[in-house]
Parts: sequence; C-alpha cells; structure tokens
Amino acid sequence: MKKAMIIVNPSSGKEKAKDYVEKIQETLQEAFHMIDVKETEKEGDAAAFATEACVALYDAVIAMGGDGTINEAINGLAEQAHRPVLGIIPLGTINDFARALNIPLEPYQAIATLKEQYLRPVDIGKVNEYYFANVLAVGAIAEASYNVSPEQKTRLGSLAYFMEGAKSFLSGEAIEICVEHDGGKWEGQTFLLLAALTNSVGGFEALAPEANVNDGKMHTFIIKKMSVPKIATLIPSLLRGELEDSKDVEYFRTSFLNVSSDKAHAVNIDGEEGEPLPFSAKVLPGHLDIYVPSNKKT
Repeated sequence: MKKAMIIVNPSSGKEKAKDYVEKIQETLQEAFHMIDVKETEKEGDAAAFATEACVALYDAVIAMGGDGTINEAINGLAEQAHRPVLGIIPLGTINDFARALNIPLEPYQAIATLKEQYLRPVDIGKVNEYYFANVLAVGAIAEASYNVSPEQKTRLGSLAYFMEGAKSFLSGEAIEICVEHDGGKWEGQTFLLLAALTNSVGGFEALAPEANVNDGKMHTFIIKKMSVPKIATLIPSLLRGELEDSKDVEYFRTSFLNVSSDKAHAVNIDGEEGEPLPFSAKVLPGHLDIYVPSNKKT
C-alpha cells in the first residue's frame, strides 16, 4: 500500500493552504492508497514529520511552504535508512530550491507536476550536523541578510536581500578566514564566502550559473577584500553571473569545505543563521529523489 504525507505550513500561501492541500490530495489519489496531512505549528515540526515518514516507510513526502519549511523537510529526510521521494510546493518569498529545479512557482502549477511522478536525484549538503539544499555563506554580506524583515521580503522579494547586502558590501567590512577544499587551502580577508549547490541564490539565478542540482560539487566564491571603488565595479559582474572571471574573486568547485576563523562569525545556511565558525561541509551526491517537471531541464 503506497503512502504519502503532506507537510504544510498553514501560515504560508496567503491563507490558501487548505485549498492547496485538497488539490494535492486529488492529484495524488490515483498513485497513493493513503494520504496523511500534517500541519506545522512551530519550528522543527516539518523536520519531525519528515523523519516520522521515513520511519513509517512512507513512499512520498510533499512539503508545502517557504524555503524554511523545505529546508526542515530535507533535514528530516537526510541520511535516513529509508528516504521517501520529496515533492515541493513553493509558497515562500524566494523559493530558491524550487527555482533551481524548475518547479513552477505558481502553487497549482507545481501541484500539477506531482501527477507526472517524474523523479530527479538531487544533491544536498551537510554542514556540521545540519543539511542544506542551496547555499552556505559567511561574511558581513551574509550576516546582513538577517536584517531583512518579513515586510521587506513580502514587498521587495529577492531585491530586499540585495539591498541589505549592497549596504554591507560598500561599508568595506571584511573577515579573516581559512578555507580548505579539494584543491588545497585559501587564507585571507574576504567580504563573502558563498558555496552554492544550485544556480539560484537569494532569488538571483545568474549568481552561480554553472551549478547543477546533481553535479556533486559546491560552487564556491570568495570575494576578496578590496577598495570601495573596486567593489562598485564588481556588483555588475555579480548580477550577470560573471563573478568567477574576476581577479578579485577566488572561484573553485569542491566536494568538501572546512572553514575557520579567529572570530565567531555565523554561517548562513539556506538563508537562516546557523552556528558560528568553524564548520565542515560536504556534498551528499544524488541523496534525495525529488518530483520535478518531466519537460524541464534540471
């Protein structure tokens, strides 16, 4: 008997969550004999429900919400002995993981892709004891993202992150870090270390254009310390996805990262504040099977 679990953040989706759940149930009823619905009430619920689905041998978990809900579901599924297929219905402001997988950002269109039952193996990352789907970031620019209010996110979307990051960029703040990776070691002062698993970071799909959802690598950019005039010339390259061509940017692809500093800078994990440095991160290649549109290249 095939079983599916729908994990829904009822505060997402402008109070249309009930309608979306009913549509998911209707879409899945031919493929699954039993469909359970779990509503989150607090932080950690989505991860707990996803783990419950693993233990109870569910065949699929459909996570409905913003990037935070999706990240929690991934944390609940990762490295479990049995991992259900993951479906994503994006209801957040940015929806980076859905963008990278070409999952429609319109909820009803995303739900329609579930009917195709088309699977794609996708990499996820592990940083210390946590898991991520999109990006790790360290530096003043990453820390600036914590200043973005929910109102700013709703009103400005990805532009809100860019505006806060630009202010930090132009303030000239840099941190000292040591980075070990597949190709060796880098030490120095940086405005930002960013390691991307996908090509969508903060809603900007050109930031890491070569990143693929299952290439087994973190596409890593280290923006070196530089003068304010140089910073201003770098911003257009960032927006065009040409950072790796700049001599002021260290770029490499790696399967692991060890990052340390003499100060307790926090690592940004999929847009949320994580633990302070140091951290060790690695790629778990093709770790999750995810429902994606069959007619899209992902």
